[in-house]
Amino acid sequence: MSESIRISVDAMGGDKGPRVAVEGAYLFWRERKNTTYIFHGRESELAPLVAEFPELGKVSRIVHCDNVISMEEKPSQALRKGRGNSSMWAAVQSVKDGEADVAISGGNTGALMAMSTMCLRPIEGISRPAIAAIWPTLRTDIIVLDVGATVGGDAKQLTDFSILGAALARALFDQDLPTVGLLNVGTEEMKGHDEVKEAARILSAASGEGFVYHGFVEGDDIGKGTVDVVVTEGFAGNIALKTAEGTARQVGTYIRNALKADIISMIGAAIAGQALEALKRKLDPRNINGGVFLGLNGVVIKSHGGTDEIGFKGALGLAYEMARNRVMDKIAEGLRRFPTLNAAPAPAAAPEPEAKPA
Repeated sequence: MSESIRISVDAMGGDKGPRVAVEGAYLFWRERKNTTYIFHGRESELAPLVAEFPELGKVSRIVHCDNVISMEEKPSQALRKGRGNSSMWAAVQSVKDGEADVAISGGNTGALMAMSTMCLRPIEGISRPAIAAIWPTLRTDIIVLDVGATVGGDAKQLTDFSILGAALARALFDQDLPTVGLLNVGTEEMKGHDEVKEAARILSAASGEGFVYHGFVEGDDIGKGTVDVVVTEGFAGNIALKTAEGTARQVGTYIRNALKADIISMIGAAIAGQALEALKRKLDPRNINGGVFLGLNGVVIKSHGGTDEIGFKGALGLAYEMARNRVMDKIAEGLRRFPTLNAAPAPAAAPEPEAKPA
């Protein structure tokens, strides 16, 4: 068995309460028994839940926190209310203190980003952190960032995102030189606003040092898997993410309705059962749940707030892979290759994300 992976869980985050986090952890532990858990939240609620899974209890501990950040609170309010004494802050603090390898929460996205940035601080040379999503495509899984942390990114931020995304691709996909593309309204060099064009110039000059710059890509290139890493600012990235999720559900509904339309369709569905089950898994957003906060001195995973235990298990799988593959080391290696591109100081204040990713 490989070395133990320690996961810190904000068990109070999310729309459905702590049961989702505890049951999700148990389901994941059954597959990865080299994991241990720290559950942060109200002990009176968590202890009975953990007691339902004695095996999980043997590899877990509960850290009591009365204060819980609601889904409606603004990041600034959450910081004033929960800094140092909430389940969300405590989960991230465990990473900073070296008690856990990775933190995960299904709570308020803006609050989690603000607290993570305040607690862990941005990596030196990274102007702002990003949220990265693992995206299934016709070719293979790829990385798309930013999907909600930074709205209206400038050339420096887009360059940072490219370096961070390439480092994540090297860690998760074992690629020496992942391809990077900038999301744009067209692939021609003259298209797009000035910040995207400037980022393209910088990335083109740096191509070959940890990644290969592909050029501009369009929206349909995401689903095709044209490149390994798609880079954009958070507003466009969040819209793309939510559109893809909605489209997957729409297609799934169409297929289910078509297969129940008449007796012939139902017979065909029975014959093609195995293939249809594989398609169902592919279209299920729960299986690709989780966004990665990149650019901080520690790893934080954001689970979808409305997911169930299956989806939370999926987010724990992402957290596990981030820790197992030592993504922080890969990011540090990537930044060392670009000393001239990362001279900008880290911001003193935590950003307040304006969009909410899955």
